[in-house]
Amino acid sequence: MCMFLEVRNLSVDLGQFHLDNVSLNLEKNDYLVIIGPTGSGKSVLLETIAGFFSPDDGQIFLEGNEITNLTPENRGISIVYQDYVLFPHMNVFDNIAYGLKKKTNDKDIIESKVKNIAKLLKIDHLLHRNPETLSGGEKQRAAIARSLIVEPKILLMDEPFAALDVNTHSYLTSLIKNVIIQHQTTCIHVSHNFNDVYNLAEHVAVMKDGKILQQGTLHDVFSRPSHNYVADFVGVHNVFQGKIVAHDKSLLKIEISPELIIFSSDDFVHESKEVMVAIRPESIIFSNERFVSSVRNQLKGVVKNMFEVGHTVWIEVQVKDVMFKGVLTPNSCQSLEIKKEKEIYLSFKSLNVNLMDCYE
Repeated sequence: MCMFLEVRNLSVDLGQFHLDNVSLNLEKNDYLVIIGPTGSGKSVLLETIAGFFSPDDGQIFLEGNEITNLTPENRGISIVYQDYVLFPHMNVFDNIAYGLKKKTNDKDIIESKVKNIAKLLKIDHLLHRNPETLSGGEKQRAAIARSLIVEPKILLMDEPFAALDVNTHSYLTSLIKNVIIQHQTTCIHVSHNFNDVYNLAEHVAVMKDGKILQQGTLHDVFSRPSHNYVADFVGVHNVFQGKIVAHDKSLLKIEISPELIIFSSDDFVHESKEVMVAIRPESIIFSNERFVSSVRNQLKGVVKNMFEVGHTVWIEVQVKDVMFKGVLTPNSCQSLEIKKEKEIYLSFKSLNVNLMDCYE
């Protein structure tokens, strides 16, 4: 069974911005958020899928049909940008209806569809207004309405909420999610904001230097990164280089330093004994005493630093010559009487020790 969208070995060279042998799969009605640093090729990928750039190599398939060389207007794909791109000489109604008018001349159908999509996006009271009189959030809703009204096979969104304030961003995220679900629209959304990932994404792709380093479910990418850059980018602050020194059934014994051994039950397939180890901060449990448990990793360390981040407290604990980072609530810190130079135990399950190949 073929995927709804298949991007196969796509390469595009635009000088500073490029794609390098990118492959991507998407199922129908999926919501994919692509994240990565500025200049990693996220927008180039969207615009190549949309048909604005011709690839130097590779193919794009939609619903099993190759669209690599089709013009943008023949792909059934809509794109929404950060800066709205509304027509200033048209009111909101005509902006939304613009693409639909190319499909039908029936005024009743046009009016009905515009009013319906505008109502869903809560801008039906603004249809007579000029775009210049709208707020940023209202302009973006009009732009999204214009893209959705033509019932695209795929909706592409390039940083659609980046120019909005925090409250408007939060409101639109919730609103757009409901509208996308109702329209059963397949989406690819480029963002720098992790709240978009948490609140919207069913799947995530991480890009760097024109390559997709990892694509998968939210849980896979954030909890089981396959690349040390991905681990660092998505906030796995405990990333260490290690060596597999023993393998007992499903349990791997890993040397992080000559004085520090930890255990992993990751089903990592390794060609080399050299590995990268990733442990999410929230997977670490702190205690004042070693406790009886099936948890294989129980380490004793010394608190070296602590600082508040929002409603949490981050602590750095040195174990031998390795620094671990964990996160606690203020109440937990108070109960454990955590302070600098205090000795404390760290515990984490072998299941939470994720292994990756070593990369440059």
